[in-house]
Amino acid sequence: MAANGKQKLKLLYLYKMLDEQTDAEHGLSMTQILEKLEEQGISAERKSIYNDLNVLREFGCTINTIQRMPVEYTMEKTGLDLAELTLLVDAVQSSRFLTQRTADRLVKKLSALASVHERQALRRRVHVDGRVKSQSDSAFYNVDTIHEAMRLKRKVAFLYYKHDNAMKPQALHDGKLYVETPVHVVFANGCYYLIAWSDNRGDFVRFRIDRMRLLQVSDEKATRNQQIANYAFDDFAYQAFGMYEGEPMRAKLRVAPDAMDIIADRFGTDIPVKPRADGGAEASVTVRKSAQFFGWVAGMNGAITIEGPKALVEEYRCWLRSLIARP
Repeated sequence: MAANGKQKLKLLYLYKMLDEQTDAEHGLSMTQILEKLEEQGISAERKSIYNDLNVLREFGCTINTIQRMPVEYTMEKTGLDLAELTLLVDAVQSSRFLTQRTADRLVKKLSALASVHERQALRRRVHVDGRVKSQSDSAFYNVDTIHEAMRLKRKVAFLYYKHDNAMKPQALHDGKLYVETPVHVVFANGCYYLIAWSDNRGDFVRFRIDRMRLLQVSDEKATRNQQIANYAFDDFAYQAFGMYEGEPMRAKLRVAPDAMDIIADRFGTDIPVKPRADGGAEASVTVRKSAQFFGWVAGMNGAITIEGPKALVEEYRCWLRSLIARP
């Protein structure tokens, strides 16, 4: 490009330079600015840079100075700060439904929103190790397809796989397509799930979205009925354990003093509780009766026990005895 053309780009290069290479703690001196412009084939005088900085201010950019020797110039970011970027990068790196390749690509894009100095801080501060990553990007794109079907009020069709005893994926339903009405997309326990209405079962069914293959929007119109209209996932979120189905019922739990936070995290704080003399409490919660719920209680090592109803207590005891009896 001709020198005259380069000069026309001076303001853009200055903006890009301040955006990428400065932050609240790191600035560029006037000498550094001139040198970096020279590297781009642009010669400039200090006075013209002062004028350009004023133009950027008039444009809406917040140009600050750091009183050092020499004075440094910075541009205040209007997007995400370092703490917010760190949080997002950690969330991406720890997401099980993303492949490592997709996670790396997203982290790279997020890091590009930081200054060069903040990128180094991101690399130093964020390290998530030992996370099981997805082997397929299917969940990443399947979620969009499901939402598109919901927008069009149509069913989705897909193959559904589970692993056999050799850890090989095997198609269920005799390898035939499932055709279901999507109701909700749920993120729980590090995975995406589809809550769908099954016309064949006359009930709601749940599918791990990363285990779907050949997912597509069906030509069939979505089913509409009173159960779907009244479906409330918020209730299920507190009641379910591991996204496994079970009969909903009211349970009375005895909670040790140091386990109240566990109850709050699991069921929320807006539940009936009756304080006990020992500093603990009796909590009344709605759960979905399942082996996963019983396993959760057993894993509390006595800090949380089932007090009622009697039928649920007896089922829990039978479940424990059946585990002991297994060879």
